[in-house]
Amino acid sequence: MKNNKKGDKYDLILDAAIRVFAKKGFYQSRVTDVAKEAGVADGTIYLYFKNKDDLLISIFEEKIREAIEIFKRELREITGAKEKFAKFIEIHLSLFQANPDLAAVLQVELRQSSRFMKQYKKEELKRFLDLIGEIIEQGQDEGVFRRDIPVGLAKRFVFGALDEIISTWVTAGFKYDLRSYVQPVCRLFMNGFAGKEESIVKDTKIGGVSHEIAG
Repeated sequence: MKNNKKGDKYDLILDAAIRVFAKKGFYQSRVTDVAKEAGVADGTIYLYFKNKDDLLISIFEEKIREAIEIFKRELREITGAKEKFAKFIEIHLSLFQANPDLAAVLQVELRQSSRFMKQYKKEELKRFLDLIGEIIEQGQDEGVFRRDIPVGLAKRFVFGALDEIISTWVTAGFKYDLRSYVQPVCRLFMNGFAGKEESIVKDTKIGGVSHEIAG
């Protein structure tokens, strides 16, 4: 989905930046390289972006915003939480499979930006995590997912696992089909979420300190 409000050149520059950053690496790339790839003058870049870091963060914002719209559209007609969850996993992995350059930028290059890691509030990421949380909450309401699992923990657990799977795929050089993980990932999470609820509390010691761990 394109950002029509900002214009075609904005999208053209973003797509060019993805290709350049994926090929050369963020720190090795120059704004001039992006301008050349996009077929625009260097000054045109600065009409839309403050600097190279701003360009990188804008890639994250725009692409995750596009992904959220895709998820919402694809999940709209699915009623059951388990079916929604399976579709979410399928879409997530398929989007990255179809966009290896974007995967390289988001999984590797983006994390090298100190501004992104330390200063950026990541509001779009929060919206993305909330999508997962809504599915889990629905599953708990339907009685198909455990109610004793905190939604905040569960949605980060799902995102973290998918993030690691995709990062491994990127560093392995995209050598296998990421979509082959859809069914195993779904089974893994569904079995965990659908497990029998327990209220067992165990007392254990971690680092010499006593902690209570709720089952």
